[in-house]
This record gives sequence, C-alpha cells and structure tokens, in this order.
Amino acid sequence: MKPSGEQGAAPAAAGDNDDPWKECVEVAVQLALRAGQVIRKAFTEEKQVSTKTSAADLVTETDHFVENLIVSALKEKFPSHRFIAEEATAAGSECVLSASPTWIIDPVDGTCNFVHRFPTVAVSIGFAVNQELEFGVIYHCIEERLYTGRRGQGAYCNDKRLQVSKATDISKALILTEIGPKRDPETLKLFLSNMERLLRAQAHGIRVIGSATLALCHLASGAADAYYQFGLHCWDLAAATVIIREAGGVVIDTSGGPLDLMSCRVIAAGTQEMAAFIAQQIQTIHYGRDDES
Repeated sequence: MKPSGEQGAAPAAAGDNDDPWKECVEVAVQLALRAGQVIRKAFTEEKQVSTKTSAADLVTETDHFVENLIVSALKEKFPSHRFIAEEATAAGSECVLSASPTWIIDPVDGTCNFVHRFPTVAVSIGFAVNQELEFGVIYHCIEERLYTGRRGQGAYCNDKRLQVSKATDISKALILTEIGPKRDPETLKLFLSNMERLLRAQAHGIRVIGSATLALCHLASGAADAYYQFGLHCWDLAAATVIIREAGGVVIDTSGGPLDLMSCRVIAAGTQEMAAFIAQQIQTIHYGRDDES
C-alpha cells in the first residue's frame, strides 16, 4: 500500500464476499492516514503538554483530538463494536477485551517524541474478535510509511511484503526496547540490569527509539532481531503483534509463555530461539495489568 492517493489494505484473499473484516481494514487504513495528516501538521507547532501516570508519561491536545477523530468515525460506521483507546482509558474508561469486535487504538504513539519534534511518531489501530487479533494498521506519520498485517494474509509496509530476521544467536542480534513510564530507583536498576545482561551476552547493540509500535515494525521488517519491554500497553501491542506474526515472527510473554495482551509486558523476535533466550535473561519489572480496575 502506498501512503497517499487511493488506499486499500494489503492484498486481499480471494473471495471478498467471504471476508467479514475487509471493510474494517479499509476504514482503519483511511483513518490512520487522516490521523497522520493531523499529526504531521501539529508536529512543528507549539503544543499543550500534560502528564498522566508520571512526569515521563505525556499527553497533548493532539492525542485527544486524534483519538476522538478515529473513535467517533468508527462508532458511526460500526455502532455495535467496542473500543479500547489510550486516552479514554487514562480518563477512566473500562479496558476489557471481550468477545465482541474491538478496536484497540493508540492515537499518538511516541508522544514524548512528538512533543520534542523527534520524528518517530505513529498512529496504531488494532482489531480483535473473540479475543483474537485479526488485523493491525500502523502509520509512521513523519516518514509516511503504512504498516499493515492481517491474520493469514501477510504483513506489508506500503507495497512491500515484510519478513522478520531469522537470527537465533544473541551475539548477532540488534535488540530494541523502551524504558517505560516508571522512573523510581528500583525500576531503573532493573531496566539497566536487563540491558547489561543482554550486552554481556554479546548482543550487537540495544536501541531505544521512543515508540514501541514503530520499534516493533522495525522488527517486522527485519531491521532488528528482537524487542522486549515492561510497561507498555495493549494499544502499543495489538496492531504490531499481528504485523510481526504475519511477517513470520513470534510475540510472547516475558515468562516465555503465550502473549497476554493485557499484561503490560512482551518479548517479540524473529525466531522462537531468540525470544526464549531473552526470556531466560531478563528480570521482571512489575507494572500491573491493563484490565485491572
């Protein structure tokens, strides 16, 4: 898919009449592109910045505007669907993944980057049915890269099929992570200790880019070999999980078990061997769950 002009999802399977979510994908793509235009326009402007859970957990008027743009359009088009959206959840809305068709939305991923005009900012729209992730759309607003993945239909960046790295050896790996919002001494000690453990295992390097969704897209494209984080949320993970899996990668819990979308923790990698090794190395940083009251 190209990030301008007429848009559609990644190449569809035969028999669109048998594809119940085709229209949802197309609407998600159009809304991600519209949101990206808003974010690009606001990127160089002065911003009204507030904090949420910590001094490092930022929100701007653009976050709220974009979330409202996406959610209101989806509610009008699909009134029976449910929604999990970052800023609504921060304001007290319920964060529960039910069996109903559910949109999982991060209106501006990389808000701190956005505030500082660091050009790594994305819109993320995931979609689940029966608690199964069906598709994901992530738009890199500044570089105008559109990442999409559909269960069973592959993952793409614009028109290019995505394929993860197949590295299994940590000594040949570039790893991505994010710090998370907590800054207390114990959390920072564990965060730095986890980095040290992987560097002592001779990883080529560790990178922090300030956007979990785009870091995960780099993994899906083969530009990095693994990603781990404590303190991210279901709206950071939902769309990217589909994209990585459809690019041939794995997304698991930091314990090494199956992914729990609400657990605020993840390991993603191009191979199961790489993911399992990282799970054995890192120590848990406790952040609670998204679905806790």
